[in-house]
Amino acid sequence: MRGTEGQAGLRFFDGRGDGMWQRAMRVVVLGTALVILAGCGSGTAGTDEETTGTATAATWTLAAPSRVNGIRTTDGGRSLVVDVDVPDGARDCVRGLRGDLDTVEHGTVYVGVTYESRSSDRASGCTSTRRVTATVKLGEPLASRRVMVNNMEVYTPVGATPSTLRECGENGCDPTPPRCTPSSYEQAVNDTDIPEHTSWEERGCDDTWLVLDLSTRMGPACGDIGDGCTPSVVSQRWFYRAESLGWRPVAANREAGCAGIRKIVPEIPERLCESLPRLDRG
Repeated sequence: MRGTEGQAGLRFFDGRGDGMWQRAMRVVVLGTALVILAGCGSGTAGTDEETTGTATAATWTLAAPSRVNGIRTTDGGRSLVVDVDVPDGARDCVRGLRGDLDTVEHGTVYVGVTYESRSSDRASGCTSTRRVTATVKLGEPLASRRVMVNNMEVYTPVGATPSTLRECGENGCDPTPPRCTPSSYEQAVNDTDIPEHTSWEERGCDDTWLVLDLSTRMGPACGDIGDGCTPSVVSQRWFYRAESLGWRPVAANREAGCAGIRKIVPEIPERLCESLPRLDRG
């Protein structure tokens, strides 16, 4: 049986209603205000440098981290320590790093991590990054609630090693447990390092193992039949093992039968691979 192409995106926000849109509007308004404030302050920042005539002072503007690397709890779960990447260089590139609690809604804690930087100025020398930490005071234990940082990355303590939080993937914070169902196969495909627009075909499944043939169309984009264009399809056979958070890919090959795969994963049942045909490049 054939499935459909997997679709990326966090799914657990469905049904939140107008709350998310209201928050998005607040972010837009805040961002506009920050731009105005940055413009107002540009005449005073670095006055000493401008007076001496030795350099033109870069404007300090409010910014957000380019990457969140992880979150952990501290103080009995009443605070979050957020690891982030910020600009770095020969001069001072970051000041005023802070973490703030925005609100708590629908089982999610919304926090913001910001700092001031002049890295947008080409002459600032802030061309690299460094990792720093920002602390967010919650006031009460996080418990099992999720954490969203800057309305982007989402983390959950569920299924994570205390006191760390686990980053939620494109299947959300609570992926479907591994099952022999099309929705579970879609999650397996989404969690596999393959190109987008890849189709799948089930070759075998039980409570522990899943075998999928994944096919990706390659080559030129062809038009009508008979125009002389011949597209190709690259296929790979993937083997998955069931884990608590879904199907995890463990091996891939194109060989027929079990001989090749059982050298890599000897514990896979022979009944799931003995009749598999060899995959050829299309």
